[in-house]
Amino acid sequence: MIKPHGSEELMPKIVNTEEEKVALLDSAKTMKKMTVNSAAAANLVMLGAGYFTPLEGFMGKNDVISVANNMKLEKGLFWPTPVVNLTNQDLDFKEGEEIALIDPNVEGEQIIAIQKVDKIEKLTEEEINNIVEKIYGTKDKSHPGVQTFYEQGDTLISGDVSVINYSYFEKDFGETFRTAMQIRSSIESKGWKNVVAFQTRNPMHRAHEELCRMAGERVNADGILIHMLLGKLKPGDIPADVRDSAIRTMVDHYFPKDYVMITGYGFDMLYAGPREALLHAVFRQNCGCSYLIVGRDHAGVGDFYGAFDAQDIFDSVPKDALLIKIFKADHTAYSKKLNKVVMMRDVEDHTKDDFVILSGTKVREMLSKGEDLPKEFARPEVAEVLMKHYMKE
Repeated sequence: MIKPHGSEELMPKIVNTEEEKVALLDSAKTMKKMTVNSAAAANLVMLGAGYFTPLEGFMGKNDVISVANNMKLEKGLFWPTPVVNLTNQDLDFKEGEEIALIDPNVEGEQIIAIQKVDKIEKLTEEEINNIVEKIYGTKDKSHPGVQTFYEQGDTLISGDVSVINYSYFEKDFGETFRTAMQIRSSIESKGWKNVVAFQTRNPMHRAHEELCRMAGERVNADGILIHMLLGKLKPGDIPADVRDSAIRTMVDHYFPKDYVMITGYGFDMLYAGPREALLHAVFRQNCGCSYLIVGRDHAGVGDFYGAFDAQDIFDSVPKDALLIKIFKADHTAYSKKLNKVVMMRDVEDHTKDDFVILSGTKVREMLSKGEDLPKEFARPEVAEVLMKHYMKE
């Protein structure tokens, strides 16, 4: 199986035993406490679950600036986006102390992790603007990821962490949330050697379904990992539980048994386009996948990125930066001429009118009115799941 990123084995930061957890929580009673923001809590979940291997905790200022400017840590490890604990709070602790981090997404002031505070550093306005522009390609606050980053504050708290739990993800998505360790173990137990990963924050329509099938066939995959984001999204995106139900319905009806693993991970969407596509590749390499499907406007939002910027960025990173390979996909849609789903680049004789293409706005409008989606666009069983959601709103 493919090795994890920058390491011979996964390096999850989760506390392994109940005994260690109890001891940590006991010592936390005398620690200063800090409620982190949702982005930092999601980073903790990913650190705990092995997805951020080989990171040990939150980055300091030099690493954050190096990652923004050069896509690597100071020591040279490839890394595409900052992993930070940023705040605008007044702090009552100092460098060298251990602090208890409180989860903002769970009631009752639940401690999600213990952090050894290495440094407390201020980012200047100029530094923040540079980081935002390098990561997101824009400083426009109408971009949801940009707005979220600016809102987090200017004080960086770096240091190693010991993660105590996976926030709300295990409870709310018990059937779907999986750590990188669990996914690797499942792949190994199935005897799969060549696995294709599909990243999604949306329900899967017929084009997505066929894209997975095409990628699997073209790289001779043993199986497909459908890996959905379960964390925070921008307003208007379909909730994770609805997506989960829709995807499971599609796989149950239209894929061979035991060919697809449906899993999810606890991260908040960045909408960072090309940089986030690279991060997605790191996640899937750490899961043990050989390929990641990178499609049109992967991890994008609005018109902030070019259609294939997220594919092109992989050509600009050092060849040894990642072990995982990329399956570059074109826009995929149903061809009325051929009566099947195709990649548009494969059918040069087609015009736009030869495809069944619906905008997200049109899809939402039809579903909220109880109108059936074209069977060429969405499987009827999947459309039914989505319609129930929209009719309730």
